[in-house]
Amino acid sequence: METKLNERILAIALLAPSVIAVGIFVYGFIGWTFFTSMTDASLSSAGGGEFIAFENYQSLFTGLRNERFRTDIVNTVYFTTLFIATCLGIGLLLAVLLDQKVKGEAIFRTIYLFPMALSFIVTAVIWRWLFHPTQGINALPTLIGQEPLTFRWFISSERWLEFNWQNLGNYISIGIIVVDIVLAYFIWRWYKRKEGVSGYIIGALLFLNTWMLLQGPQKATALRIEEIHGFNVALIALIIAASWQMSGYVMAMYLAGLRGVPEDLREAARVDGASEWGVYRYVILPMLQPITLSAMIVLGHISLKIFDLVYGMGGGDNPYIDMPGVNMYFTAFRGGAIGRGAAIAIILLIMVAFVIVPYLRSSLKAETEV
Repeated sequence: METKLNERILAIALLAPSVIAVGIFVYGFIGWTFFTSMTDASLSSAGGGEFIAFENYQSLFTGLRNERFRTDIVNTVYFTTLFIATCLGIGLLLAVLLDQKVKGEAIFRTIYLFPMALSFIVTAVIWRWLFHPTQGINALPTLIGQEPLTFRWFISSERWLEFNWQNLGNYISIGIIVVDIVLAYFIWRWYKRKEGVSGYIIGALLFLNTWMLLQGPQKATALRIEEIHGFNVALIALIIAASWQMSGYVMAMYLAGLRGVPEDLREAARVDGASEWGVYRYVILPMLQPITLSAMIVLGHISLKIFDLVYGMGGGDNPYIDMPGVNMYFTAFRGGAIGRGAAIAIILLIMVAFVIVPYLRSSLKAETEV
């Protein structure tokens, strides 16, 4: 008994410094950042500024002078979606090709993984030159006597899929209603087998949930003037550069998954008459779903907090490829608005948490079940 007690005390003593350090330098600073975001603190203010509650957050989404932040949010959504889709598509294709036991596989695998050895700032410098309006890719046709290309790449001001920020709340509201209807259907099917549970109670709770959720989008888009946003074509350059660097990582994940699929399963599917495409569609790809989820989580985390690639390509003053991380840096440390910069940081933290927390929860659940 005494031995177990001593072992427990020793374990606590060994873990305590790390727990205290994480508590102070991670969660403590997160708490302090959140408190700062509730003030009007600036580099010139004394005493940390006055408490203004959620005014910084409201100003970011509805303030006339914070259009850059709203552009950053739209850019983040488009960039994250296309970046993840591109990396998954290219990574899976490369993994399937390498899984065919081609000659020189080790060489190709090294070539595909090499971009990961570079930092994002180096990648930014390389692709900034390649995408230069008068050099790089645009100048290639001149090698065969043709006119150079005129695509402006990362400084293009062209936009696709434009929408008015004032209408964004309506779109979100419609999405919330659709999700709640689907949830109501499945909850009703599940609960109708339970005795003593009233459908009216379920309906009332879902109605209350819908009403409460609808208030947020309407207030968050309550601008007094029209504000047009959309997919900035300049993001294509950023997506290409980021995908070039991270596709090799996804390829390595998928290749490890493919090599883990038993050959017996493939042969059994072929014996049953499945084509090679059918083997991948009905046998291999379903088994790769956990890897796809892991890759999406990692790539989503990278895309949400990306800074150096954007700063290296755009210099921090390019609104067409701007992201919240760059905006936070300029707002807090160049513009001196510490409170508003802290609010941007907290919004970024919430966005990352929406990606990371479900993954951590499923990982912990899987470890518990093992």
